[in-house]
Formats: sequence, structure tokens, C-alpha cells
Amino acid sequence: MSVAPRIPDELSTYAERATTPAPEHLRRVQADTAAELDCPQMLSGIVEGRLLQALLWAAGAKRVLEIGTYSGYSALAMAEALPPDGTVVTCELSPERADFARRHVDASPYGDRIEIRVGPALDTLAELRGPFDLVFIDADKAGYPAYYEAALPLLAPRGLIVLDNTLMGGAALPEHDDGREATRAVRELNQRLAADESVVSVLLSVRDGVTVVRRRAG
Repeated sequence: MSVAPRIPDELSTYAERATTPAPEHLRRVQADTAAELDCPQMLSGIVEGRLLQALLWAAGAKRVLEIGTYSGYSALAMAEALPPDGTVVTCELSPERADFARRHVDASPYGDRIEIRVGPALDTLAELRGPFDLVFIDADKAGYPAYYEAALPLLAPRGLIVLDNTLMGGAALPEHDDGREATRAVRELNQRLAADESVVSVLLSVRDGVTVVRRRAG
């Protein structure tokens, strides 16, 4: 297997520096994530956070569903872009990560806009009622097809589904396949979305790949 291509670190750093800086509460989440949690590279970061905010602002969104809370960074970033009566429902499997996120959510200016649901995401989604204006999927990659299918009926008519890590560190390219089930699931979903005539999707080369999906008009 050949080495997968990646965006050079200096370009990623430049993109961060050329983006509106994170507020203090998000900087605390990032620092504490690096100090206390496993896999701190899973944190969305300011570039993706600002992208999510731009999508929410453009859509005039009020209700957001997130699948994969991790440390709460993206939920807090999205809550910042919502009106005072907006809400983020975020799903997290790990009670430990949910507790970490809840601590930071409660200490932020946006604690009243975020609801953390603990448990298997598909169970939570089965209990929820739409519509949601944006669904952000950033959980276990092997589960992406099932999460997408469960989220689609909950999506508002002009809503967006956003999927993170759809480049899989370059392994989404068949010639750089790493043999993992997660990679296969994401690659197949990428192919399916591009061919699905009921939706319009675009895979952006932001960080590790961000795909934005909407229903096709008409």
C-alpha cells in the first residue's frame, strides 16, 4: 500500500491563522481535550468549526443534530451560530466523553442551547422528531451509512447533512486503501452520494474531508 497524500501541515496551519480566532471557551475545550482525552486529533478545530457556523448562518438554522459529541467542541461552535432559541442535540456513546463535554458546555455561554444524549446514536435517533436544519455526522466511520439513513428522514426540506472525515486521511482513494471496514464504509458512502440523483453532495478538502449534502430541488 502506497503512502496516502495529505494536505501539508504548513497549509493547515496557515488556514487556521487566516480564520477568525476561536473564543476563549473553545480554546479551553481544545487545551483540555489534548490534556485529558484519548485521540485529541478527533477534535474538529477552528477551521471546521467556522465552516459549520457559516453553513448554519446561511441556512438560518435553529435546530441541529450532531452524531458524535467527543469533547463538545463542534457542538459549542455550532451553538454559537444559532439564535437564542436554537438548540443542538448531540449524541455520544461514551459516558466519560459526555461528562467531559457537559462540563465545558455548562461553563460556556451556550449551555442552554445544547442537549447531550448518551447512548448508541441509532437508538437516540429513533426517539427524536425532526425536522433538523443541519445534521453533523462525526462518529465511528463504519456506522456512517446507517447514521446517514437514520438522519435523512429527520432533515428539514432545505436542511443539510454534513459528514466529517470523508477523505479518511487519504485512504478513501482505492489506491491507498488501508483495508479497514471504516474506510470501506466511508468510500462506499462517498460513491453512493455522488451517484444519488435525489441529493446534491460536495466533498470539500477541509481538514480530513467534509461532505455537505442537500436534497435535490424539485
